[in-house]
Amino acid sequence: METHEFLLDLFLILVFARIFAELFAYLKLPPVLGEVFAGIVLGPSFLDFVEVNEIIKILAEIGIILLLFEVGLETDMRKLQREGIKAVVVAVFGAAIPFAFGYAVSYYLFGLPALVSLFIGGTLTATSIGITIRVLKDLNKERTSAAQIVIGAAVLDDIIGVVLLIVLFDIAITGQINIERTLRILFLIAFFFVAAPVLAMLMSKIIHVYDREFRRLPGFLPTIIISLILFFAYVSHIFGAPEIIGAFAAGIALSRRFFLPFGVAIKADPYFTEKVENQMRPLIYLFTPIFFVTVGLSMNLKVIDFSSFDFWSLTLLLLVIAVIGKLGGAFLLRRMDVIKKFIIGVSMIPRGEVGLIFAELGRTVNVFSNEVYASLVFVIIITTIVPPFILKWLFEREELGG
Repeated sequence: METHEFLLDLFLILVFARIFAELFAYLKLPPVLGEVFAGIVLGPSFLDFVEVNEIIKILAEIGIILLLFEVGLETDMRKLQREGIKAVVVAVFGAAIPFAFGYAVSYYLFGLPALVSLFIGGTLTATSIGITIRVLKDLNKERTSAAQIVIGAAVLDDIIGVVLLIVLFDIAITGQINIERTLRILFLIAFFFVAAPVLAMLMSKIIHVYDREFRRLPGFLPTIIISLILFFAYVSHIFGAPEIIGAFAAGIALSRRFFLPFGVAIKADPYFTEKVENQMRPLIYLFTPIFFVTVGLSMNLKVIDFSSFDFWSLTLLLLVIAVIGKLGGAFLLRRMDVIKKFIIGVSMIPRGEVGLIFAELGRTVNVFSNEVYASLVFVIIITTIVPPFILKWLFEREELGG
C-alpha cells in the first residue's frame, strides 16, 4: 500500500468514527456502535472505500490494548479477586455450552462434516470484550461488581478461545493435533499469568520513580507505556505463537492481558494514577475508535444471501445457541438477582473481531463453504450490534429497581 493511500484510509476511519459516534450519542445510542457502523459503511458492505490491511490491524490492536490498560487503571483488584469464582463459572460454561451445542446442531441436524461443525462451535465460544467494556464505560458502570465478573470471565474466555483456535487450526492443516505446540502455548499463557502481576508491579514502580526523580523532558509516560505495549506483543509472539495466528494469540491472550495488572499496579499512588490517565487519555481516544471501526470494516453484508432458506435455518439456530450459551453461564451463578445475571450474560454475548477471526480462519483454510461463512458472519454482526442496546436498557431497569 502506498503511503498516500494509507493516510487517506486513516483520515476516513477517524473522521467517520467521530461523526457516527457523535450521531449515535445524540440519538442516545451507545457511541461504540456508531464507530462499528462507521466501519460497516466504509467497508465492503456499502461504500468499500477502506480495506483492512496489516497496518490498520496493528493500529487497531494498539487501540484495544490501550482501552484495556485504561480498564486496568479503573479496576478494583479486591473486587475482581472476590468475584473470581463467579468469573470462572461464567467463562467456562459460557464457552462450553455454545461450543457443544454449536457442534451438535451443525453435525447432527444439518449433516455438516465434523471439522466444519467443530469450527462453528469454536466461533460461537468467542467473546469480544472490547465492545462490552466500551459500553460499560459509556454508561459509567465499569466499576460495578457485574463489570468485574465480566472482565475476569473475558480473560479466561480469551484464553480458551486461543487454545481452541490453535487446536482447530492444527486439525484443519495437518489432520491431527500438535500436542507439543498446544502445550507450549498453554505454558506461555500460564507463565504470563504468574509473571504479569510481578512484572507489572516492578515496572510501575520503576516508571513512577523515574518520572518523579530523573525525568527532564515531557512526554515520558505515554512514550514508555506505548513502548511496553509493542515490546510485550513482540515477546509473546516470539515465545511460540503460531505464525498464522500469532498476532491474535499475542494480542488477545498475552500482551492485552498484561496491561490489566499493569494498570492496576500503577494505582498505588492516586496522584500518579491521575497523571497517567491525563497523559494517556488523548492516545486512548485516538486509537480505540480505530479498533471498533476495524470490527465494522471486517464485516461484509454482501456475502449473505438473505433469500436462502438454508441460510436462515442455520443462522437462526446458531444465533439462539450463541445467545443462550452465554446467558446460561451467567444464570448458573447463585445469590444474585435476575437482572444482574442478565447484565453479565448479555455482556458476554458480543462476538466482534474475535468471532470474525475464527470465521475468517475457517474460510481461508477451506473449512467453511460460502453459505456457512455467511451464516456465521450474520450471527457475529447481530451478537455484536444488539447487546449494547439491551445492556443500556438493563442498567436503566436496574436503577429503577427492576
